[in-house]
Amino acid sequence: MRIVSLVPHATELLFALGLDAEVVGVTHECDFPPAAAERRRVTRDVLPSGLSAAEIDAAVRERTLQGEAIYELDRDALAALAPELIVTQALCPVCAVSYEEVAEVAKSLPSAPRVIALDPRTLGETLGDVRTLAQATDRRDAGVALIAAAAARIDRVKLAVRAQPRPRVAAVEWLDPVYVAGHWTPQLIELAGGEDVLGLAGESSQTISWEELAAARPQVLLVMPCGYDERRAQAEAVAYASELAGVGAERIVAVNASAYFSRPGPRLIDGLELLAHVLHPERVAEAPAGARAMAVR
Repeated sequence: MRIVSLVPHATELLFALGLDAEVVGVTHECDFPPAAAERRRVTRDVLPSGLSAAEIDAAVRERTLQGEAIYELDRDALAALAPELIVTQALCPVCAVSYEEVAEVAKSLPSAPRVIALDPRTLGETLGDVRTLAQATDRRDAGVALIAAAAARIDRVKLAVRAQPRPRVAAVEWLDPVYVAGHWTPQLIELAGGEDVLGLAGESSQTISWEELAAARPQVLLVMPCGYDERRAQAEAVAYASELAGVGAERIVAVNASAYFSRPGPRLIDGLELLAHVLHPERVAEAPAGARAMAVR
């Protein structure tokens, strides 16, 4: 089967299911696993590079209101790949090319590809997507094994932090304006032994003021700008150091959202283990391999 993935988390999931050889096309943002970079890229950025957080937010809002995407699909490249399956999403207009455009292009391709949209809002739904994609690609056994392994790791974290005091936690996925993380992130915080004081599981991220963030009285403030790694997150936190200090949190920690929180793929479980290490280092002594949190103060 020839597969094109139009969202990074789907690419990660396809590789995790052992479909490496069948993935022929990916997006310009697909950077994990490293072998994904060897596949042909069929999308590109529309926004210019070097924009500030506020400028990115303004540009995204403007294009969204005008019904314009922030990613461009290379239709010729997609057609040349002759896909039999295209995996995309319809949930977030910021995260990928629009589902409507993908569906329209798919109808015109001689290969007549099936289009699957993965749009999870909760941790449970991300595991459900494993089953969906495994069934569509005849990898049912691999899907069952992947879900079982994830469930076992979740249970180990729950057991490790059981009966521990729960610190008050706020997770922000953008700093100008402030966005409070929603979807699966509040669940990860709860499973890791924290109390999310602002986010709502299964709901979209919400904008709030710095005053509202401070009023929630978080003890731990997680800085996880969407799509950024921990070094870029730390740099963003330093740029907004005075505003963050005004929140009054005991600890401010920057994490790699791109790898472990923004993308609802297999590495969300690494994100859970990382959070458990951050919130309860006495109970979870080590972060998963390759993951780390960077203290802002």
